[in-house]
Amino acid sequence: MFGLSKYNYESFTRDLLQKEMAGNGAGPEPGERAPDFEARTLAGTTVRLSEYRDWKNVVLSFGSITCPMTAGSIAGMNRLYHKFTRSDVQFLFVYVREAHPGESIPAHRSLEEKTRAAKLLRDQEEVRMPIIVDHLRGPIHRQYGKLPNSTFLIDKSGRIAFRALWTQPDIIEEALEALLERQRGRGVEHAIVNGGEDRSFPLSYAVVHAYRVLERAGEKSLADFREALGARGRVVLAASRIAEPIALNPGKAVAAAAIAGGVVTAGLLAGRKLREKRFSNRRPYNVYESRRPARRTGTDYSEPVGI
Repeated sequence: MFGLSKYNYESFTRDLLQKEMAGNGAGPEPGERAPDFEARTLAGTTVRLSEYRDWKNVVLSFGSITCPMTAGSIAGMNRLYHKFTRSDVQFLFVYVREAHPGESIPAHRSLEEKTRAAKLLRDQEEVRMPIIVDHLRGPIHRQYGKLPNSTFLIDKSGRIAFRALWTQPDIIEEALEALLERQRGRGVEHAIVNGGEDRSFPLSYAVVHAYRVLERAGEKSLADFREALGARGRVVLAASRIAEPIALNPGKAVAAAAIAGGVVTAGLLAGRKLREKRFSNRRPYNVYESRRPARRTGTDYSEPVGI
């Protein structure tokens, strides 16, 4: 199942979903010192987290091109980046292992391959934040809990002020504004804000983006998703094929939510397992042309059905 190490996995499975991505290893807790790291961005700049201490707050997000949750959060995080980039805030995005590797975008086997995947994400999802490419075995990602799309708000003291196990821009924005207000009003560098964390799962991201993102990774990625999640996986993918094209048209966003929500609700009541299929290898990174990401259609507070 695993590639070069137990960090980069070849296939997304039910066992992986339950054991490694259920939110138990959420990384440093609110109030704790954020683990330091040094890495390079796609622009060639060397970044060291501790260099921002006593100078800027840091919004540190994680993701990959095969993660529907990442695709669902990018537009909103771009908005926050443009809103806060001139204040005392630095945004950093860490590119991690593939959440749903397939034959077109497989598990990383070299840093060069991982960098190529990061560039695909930047170009196809129009990421505006600086992108850091984590090392092949994920030392940065491991220190921060290994979830596929978490975000940590690190204050000027270098400690965790807030963490979101799943990146949701509106929630990050509220926490960031609370921190900035606390710093300006009381002159403090450290504060735990908005209860310190958010664990809610944005089901709408999966419903809107899952099919496009997994199809980009390859047929194996789609099949693994169906196999790992059973009936729910099939329903989410079916709903996603309907919802995203409609959601791309803002005038029909309400209809998209209604259609997707109805299909998902029906699917969550069913429970069957797909038969295993075999797939031939394809050329890595044989992905489709860029498409503008859909805008967020809402947040659902449900149990995770996929990443």
